[in-house]
Amino acid sequence: MSATLLAVVLAGCGGSKEAGSTTSSNANTARYASGLPVSGQKKGGTLKILSNSDFDHLDPGAAYYQLTYVILYSLHRPLYFFRPQDPLHPIPDLAAGPPRVSTDNKTVTVKIKHGIRYGTVKPTPIDGKEVTSADVKYAIERGQNPHVANGYTGVYFPLVGLSGAKGGPIAGIQTPDRSTLVLHLSKPFGATTAKALSMPITMPVPKSYAAQFDAKNPTTYDADPTVQAFTGPYMIAAHRPGKSLTVIRNPHWDPKTDTRPAYPDRIEWTIGNDVNVAGRQIFDGRGMIGTDISPAPIVKLFATKKPKQIAFSPLGYRIVSLNTQKKPFSNIDVRKAAAAILDRTAMQRVRGGAIVGDVATHFLTPGIPGFTQAGGFRGTGADYLRNPGGDLKLAESYMKKAGYPSGRADGQKLVLVGDSASPDKEDALIVANSLDKLGFKVQTNLVELGAMYTKYCDVKSQQEKIDLCANVGWLPDFPDPYAMLNATFNGESIVPVNNTNWSLFDNKTINAQMDKAALIADPAKRAQAWGKIDRDLVTQAAAIPWFWDKYPVVSAPNVQPVVDKWNAMWDPSYTSLK
Repeated sequence: MSATLLAVVLAGCGGSKEAGSTTSSNANTARYASGLPVSGQKKGGTLKILSNSDFDHLDPGAAYYQLTYVILYSLHRPLYFFRPQDPLHPIPDLAAGPPRVSTDNKTVTVKIKHGIRYGTVKPTPIDGKEVTSADVKYAIERGQNPHVANGYTGVYFPLVGLSGAKGGPIAGIQTPDRSTLVLHLSKPFGATTAKALSMPITMPVPKSYAAQFDAKNPTTYDADPTVQAFTGPYMIAAHRPGKSLTVIRNPHWDPKTDTRPAYPDRIEWTIGNDVNVAGRQIFDGRGMIGTDISPAPIVKLFATKKPKQIAFSPLGYRIVSLNTQKKPFSNIDVRKAAAAILDRTAMQRVRGGAIVGDVATHFLTPGIPGFTQAGGFRGTGADYLRNPGGDLKLAESYMKKAGYPSGRADGQKLVLVGDSASPDKEDALIVANSLDKLGFKVQTNLVELGAMYTKYCDVKSQQEKIDLCANVGWLPDFPDPYAMLNATFNGESIVPVNNTNWSLFDNKTINAQMDKAALIADPAKRAQAWGKIDRDLVTQAAAIPWFWDKYPVVSAPNVQPVVDKWNAMWDPSYTSLK
């Protein structure tokens, strides 16, 4: 897969396509989908994963970060999941079959497989016990516990009795028997809720065991993930926050109930690696894969010297968030000026150019329903996004409309938070330099990526103090425009922590449009409605869309990696050593 995709991309840049690579890729794709090994794959050995960034949360009830998902879906089994090569069609995992949605769209019923058991690192009463529907019920309920603080339950699961829930029983979740889960919704939202059953909140958590950890604030089910009850092929043997994670096989995992081949015996993940150093270590290393976006020089090195060791996968969008509830960006014309001046092509260039992504013209990404209806690659026609290299004259005209007679801010201070690792660091500096041209004085705070989200850009009390988060990115929770836009731009989605409405954007008209569009079941009408919402978000300058990713990840020569096209990273439960 990686060689074929790379060959196609390089062909457009003057490279050449390898003869016969498409046939080989198609054959391997079929084997990935069936869970069978591909050429060169074998069981055993230790897979080493290198990253600069840390996890947000290793508790499935709180996790909401692309990097965390790389390992989380190998540790716990949700109701549904995506095979690596098919990011559009979820298949049953913990579930025994597809969800059943009632005709009034207000009830979703799922049957649970028999024979899936928990494994714990140390002997516990739950070790070896079978998973029941009550465990999924508690997993969803604990998401409302402030000690867990899930960021999306209310967005995708409008359950009867959810309002005011603090981790206790929710009336809208029923378990008539050990293998049946019934979700009663307060509105006809079943078509969307059914799509969200692949999310980590549906990974089972046994109340009889986990309640003792959830009683503490924050829950120690997250603070010490080695105590968790695991259902996937692996479990966490050791964790040093910000430094390392060690994963070993779960002896109670039964491969007969799963499609994951789970080749490695052990996974060792190190955190805090310099992305340039890590890329060169992986280039000639053994048993290694990387998870960070590689800087442009590393991308070029792999693409030209070892193209079979790099893969590019469409991901999501990147934006510059603007605090719409605080001056100066509470003024729509200042937001448009910031977008007009921004050199988005320079931001693309420092990431590696068009090979790693396209300059965005709106928010919905290629391949997502509604993308074409919103304007496709050409965009919505907004003048402030027309020149991707930046337009100083237009930006100054918007500043004058906003009440700055000279077209400049004359030293007004802005606080910007960004990632300290390349290439995100360079992107943050480009944002700051662009705003400098409009007379703003930008205080640039660069921190580790995980901290950028969990300490600043995802925390409402901190977001209210920040003017911009320079480079936040969104990967849809499932392939649907609701999952692409609602959590990031619906004002009703703003929550105290794990808040991904980074711009604190709260437009009552657009909120209502989103709520209405979420109820549409007809695919064509749904795409049309969300395409209009996307256009309206651009009209309101809700944030600055600047990039549609083709996420580059690299591997060592003796690794047979497999890309999870839903998460756009390597999948350790399908990847093997050669």
